[in-house]
Amino acid sequence: MNDHPSQRGRTWLDALTDKAAPVDGYPASVRVVDAPLAGHSARYIAVVPDPDSAFVRARAGEVGLEQGWAIAQAVREVCAADRDSEDKRPIVAVIDVPSQAYGRSEEAFGIHQALAAAVEAYAQARAAGHPVIGLIVGKAMSGAFLAHGYQANRLIALDDDGVEVHAMGKQAAARVTQRTVEGVETLAKTITPMAYDIRSFDSLGLLYRLFRVENAQAPAPVDIESARTALADALADIADTRDLGSRLNPGRQASVEVRKRLRAQW
Repeated sequence: MNDHPSQRGRTWLDALTDKAAPVDGYPASVRVVDAPLAGHSARYIAVVPDPDSAFVRARAGEVGLEQGWAIAQAVREVCAADRDSEDKRPIVAVIDVPSQAYGRSEEAFGIHQALAAAVEAYAQARAAGHPVIGLIVGKAMSGAFLAHGYQANRLIALDDDGVEVHAMGKQAAARVTQRTVEGVETLAKTITPMAYDIRSFDSLGLLYRLFRVENAQAPAPVDIESARTALADALADIADTRDLGSRLNPGRQASVEVRKRLRAQW
């Protein structure tokens, strides 16, 4: 277990919401805050470390049973409240999640269902017209990222060495590929999808914006303003779109061609 779990999710959530009080009724590991975004009321959601969690595998910011269901609840509440409104509130996922919570308890009690509920909630919100933005401020790893943020209309990220995106941690990737961690890092230098750094992820065409900050650990006012500007621009770019078509940019020609052929056949 990580003795020094990242606090980036909590830090950036507090910064972007001016330390507004979180919504009651959620576990300590899921912070839900209602605050403005570009003149709109918005809901911000972050998964944060909880050293006192009853689930030992979910104490360092991982997404497990409690977190998956709580994320789903936070998103569904907004959808239910805005069901009859033409002005659908934006939802911002502040992302710093090192992994899903691996553990016997999690497997026994259905972590797959909890994380699937979070994914479904975000997807349904997007389909209902809620602009969903994912802001990656730290790690966005494996099933945790799939559950918290990957369903966003637009993904934006800090251009910082502490920001990483991947399907699995380096140790897990080393075991699966029968390599050392150093071997995985070497492989990542020549095979972009194997890389962990955010610039490599950006080169795959999945980010709407990558922006620099002076201090990702303790954002200065100028950093917070940069993030708010990026969020506002993403919100404007989403407009009325509800799908993830923006990720199929010209740089992903193979993906575009595959989908073109599938549509032609099916």
